[in-house]
Amino acid sequence: MTADLHCHTRLSDGTLGIDDIVILAKKSGISTIAITDHDSLAGTVRGKIIGERYGVTVIPGVEISATDSKRGTKAHILCYLPEKPDRLEGLCRRNSQARKRASQFMLLKTAQKYPITPEFVIKCASGSTNIFKQHIMQALLESGYTTTIYGELYDRLFSKDSPDNVLTPATYPEPAQIINDIHEAGGIAVLAHPGFYDNFELLEELIPLGLDGVEVWHPENTPEQQKRLIEIAKKHKLLVTGGTDFHGAYNAKPIRIGDYGVEQDMLDALISYKAKLRRQQKRLAAQQEAAVK
Repeated sequence: MTADLHCHTRLSDGTLGIDDIVILAKKSGISTIAITDHDSLAGTVRGKIIGERYGVTVIPGVEISATDSKRGTKAHILCYLPEKPDRLEGLCRRNSQARKRASQFMLLKTAQKYPITPEFVIKCASGSTNIFKQHIMQALLESGYTTTIYGELYDRLFSKDSPDNVLTPATYPEPAQIINDIHEAGGIAVLAHPGFYDNFELLEELIPLGLDGVEVWHPENTPEQQKRLIEIAKKHKLLVTGGTDFHGAYNAKPIRIGDYGVEQDMLDALISYKAKLRRQQKRLAAQQEAAVK
């Protein structure tokens, strides 16, 4: 495997710092990774610097949260290689604020059931740009109420099917709006892990709206779904990407950087994609000008 294009650090809901992930990739023989923290571009510059130090290419990215209101589900849109990342700062900040409000309610509900304090959860989230479910679970684990992040207690608190859940949904922009924002920032928009949120209907709707690619290889996409996604990508000439969705100790199951990802030809297609689009636009403009004459 050449590139793992979906990795999270301590800046969102991962447990490893940027340095640790880069070194881990280097020792694992992975030449390229993308740091795609949730609604945060904070690690972009440092990731590039640390990557150059260790001979690992770090592609700038971000995983942006979306709400598919038509189906009442979530969706995540990966943005790669934004030329003007500052144009995404406002979107990321608003999403972060929405997540923070929802997390505070979940934290208060959890604190009514278990004697943990907001200060302790915030301590568990040290280094992150927000509070995630994993941080609440970390506080419960360290307080002796569970021995794992995921499992019975996690399902009781965060499963929709649990009568005791503390879920408080956050509302994010629609996927179509996020794709538009990514393009305005000069980035590449890729629908993340369609199998995780069952975003297949959404995928078909986003293609004519300018979606650039789809994440095929991911722990939550079944082999059957991967095959289906490849067929869709070929039909509509979409980029195909892949990655582990690495979170360190917060992974739901054992997984290593590089267990999922893409080979060199797919990585090259991603990196050269915007240049290819510009060539196509120039040819189209020239054809239109010739037709007018």
